Amino acid sequence: MDTKAIIETDDLTKTYNGQIAVDHLSLKIEEGEIFGFLGPNGAGKTTTILMLLGLTEPSSGRVRVMGFDPTREPIKVKGQVGYLQENMGFYNDLNARQMLGYIADLNALGQDVAGQRIDSALNEVGLLDEVDKKIGAYSRGMRQRLGIAEILVKDPKIAVLDEPTLGLDPDATNRMMALIDRICKQKNMTVLLSSHLLHQAQKICHRVGIMIKGRMVAQGTIDQLAKDKLGVGQERYSLEELYMKYFKEE
Repeated sequence: MDTKAIIETDDLTKTYNGQIAVDHLSLKIEEGEIFGFLGPNGAGKTTTILMLLGLTEPSSGRVRVMGFDPTREPIKVKGQVGYLQENMGFYNDLNARQMLGYIADLNALGQDVAGQRIDSALNEVGLLDEVDKKIGAYSRGMRQRLGIAEILVKDPKIAVLDEPTLGLDPDATNRMMALIDRICKQKNMTVLLSSHLLHQAQKICHRVGIMIKGRMVAQGTIDQLAKDKLGVGQERYSLEELYMKYFKEE
């Protein structure tokens, strides 16, 4: 496998009761890039993420995250990866600082380091003014930003974000995508962004991969996909236009 890739899969496959969820996926994600993982519900995106995190075992194929095998070395992988689930679970009777303190304890951070990271993370995601409010009173957008703050407290090399803007209004969506872009640039953090929002993904993703029916049908920059699919190099095509051309052929 390519030692330059921070995430790499080779013919990664997952079947459930004879049904193929992920079909011979080969993928390389480089350090410091935002990779858009795109596709409809049931395309195999979340199943792929679970295999990358060591939360489900591949049926066949190979996967490496920071050089580690998630199936055999899940603790090492989890130590390097922050994960924002589609539906984040929090202790609703805690406030944001208490919740992040719990995350700091789980990651064995010293008190001084934890305090600095918590304050920095709350400031970065814009929750300092809401720090004393119980999480149970948070809006969907505030909960998603708190999920990003959890990742910042952990300070991993990789952030895996599964539909981070699901259920957010347009303004909250724009602010979330801007936050993801800023974090990637400031911390050289690699981001795997699973999303349906093609227009938003096009704004911040360095490359994208399109998953349909368990298969990766295309991956590359928008310009590369336009040239490969349409034979053009100068005309500008939106990611949504390209996505629909691939989707209609499957």
